[in-house]
Amino acid sequence: MRKTAAIILAAGKGTRMKSDKPKVIFELAGVPMINRVINTAKKIESDIIATVVGYKKDQVIAITEKNPKIKFVEQVEQNGTGHAVMVTEDVFKDFQGDIVILCGDVPLLRHQTLEKMLSHHRKTKAGCTVLTAIMDDALRYGRIVRNSSGNVEKIVEFKDATEQQKEIKEINTGIYCFDRNLLFDSLKEITNENNQNEYYLTDTLEILNKNNKLVTSVLLDDMIEASGINSQEQLAELEEAYLKNQAHYQ
Repeated sequence: MRKTAAIILAAGKGTRMKSDKPKVIFELAGVPMINRVINTAKKIESDIIATVVGYKKDQVIAITEKNPKIKFVEQVEQNGTGHAVMVTEDVFKDFQGDIVILCGDVPLLRHQTLEKMLSHHRKTKAGCTVLTAIMDDALRYGRIVRNSSGNVEKIVEFKDATEQQKEIKEINTGIYCFDRNLLFDSLKEITNENNQNEYYLTDTLEILNKNNKLVTSVLLDDMIEASGINSQEQLAELEEAYLKNQAHYQ
């Protein structure tokens, strides 16, 4: 049985929350968002839970449980999702297996969804598996571009997408499963030559394809699971959805 680990991206400030406190410590139904995500990582039996912190990191660390599996890694400068994952590499130097990448502001993702994703990832022997969703209005999400085999060729960030790519309705939820070695090898090849001057984690998918590694996907049924929180209004809406169907999101 392959080992499982998790990386939780939780370094951002969350400017649109209009508060000085880190976004991930806001509570949804009485539980800080970051703790909901950590609990999900524990339910998939992660041996390591690397939590990337940055803005007011002491507040984030103080609110989480003391657990030897939880390792905090500081991202001093926020230079994109790829950079956030890069800073965790030392934590995984002795780890071999699959790493699930989660977002600290996506509190309702179910462990059953991650288990389905891990199962598919291992069955297909993929280098990376992306959790995707279909949206009639795909807004500013990254778009999934598929190759002639029907597998994922790349993810194009909205700001870098052509008008044709913006018509794609399948989007990236920001949740991934990677083979540990292929993840960190691919990160060494990405650059920040894009409109944001950031290191995009999504660029690793194109690199994996270039190296003839399979990039596959699992389609999410319930978009609420992948809903990120960027404002207190969104937090209130998601909490209402959670309270209506609390048992489903446990």
